[in-house]
Amino acid sequence: MLEIGSGGQILVIEDDTESRTLLEDVLGAAGYEPLPASNTLEGLRRLYNSRPVLVLLDIMLPGLDGWEACRRIREASEIPIIIVSGRNSSTDILRGFELGADDYVSKPFEHKELLSRVRAVLRRSKNGQGKEASVIRCDGLEADLRKHHVSVKGRRVTLSPTEFKLLIYLMRKQNTVVTNRELLFHVWGPAYVNEMDYIKLYVRYLRKKIEQDPDNPKYLVNERGVGYRLAIES
Repeated sequence: MLEIGSGGQILVIEDDTESRTLLEDVLGAAGYEPLPASNTLEGLRRLYNSRPVLVLLDIMLPGLDGWEACRRIREASEIPIIIVSGRNSSTDILRGFELGADDYVSKPFEHKELLSRVRAVLRRSKNGQGKEASVIRCDGLEADLRKHHVSVKGRRVTLSPTEFKLLIYLMRKQNTVVTNRELLFHVWGPAYVNEMDYIKLYVRYLRKKIEQDPDNPKYLVNERGVGYRLAIES
């Protein structure tokens, strides 16, 4: 089994030669094998022909842009995606998460920060998939930890690795209020304990996928100023 941070192929979709070379050097020095691609179509071919553990994706790409690349990758795979872009407005970051990205790193970035984000996302993906052959069931929600499947009253829903891990953590603590910091620590990692916007974004995504009426949630209940609770009828 490959250990996180000690290898693995990472697909780098970046059209700027200087930026792509920098990412390749940073990843290579950390023990990863970069798979470079200069546009979306080349990146998709490399994704299908190889088995990368993660994708680093620029937005400003020729032809099909990074938004379309993110959408196509997420439709075909649950592979983790980190957007690395000079576009860092809140609108761009929100759009990236809505399209299925697992993290968003703004350029310019510190090498250590990028690697920390890569390791954190890989760790979430690895833990989210897990090896357990068990199924958790809560009031119409069902999560298969081995197959990484989730269904709501028999309807299959597709979650990203981060969404899956967040839901599983709350399912395991059903009817218990979990603080925002606890969720950030256990789902995203210690480096993210102050990223409160991450909680709001991902709870919103989960509600859209598992709630019948996301604006009046039955499952993911907000305890204002504290955190969230997965409400299960006894």
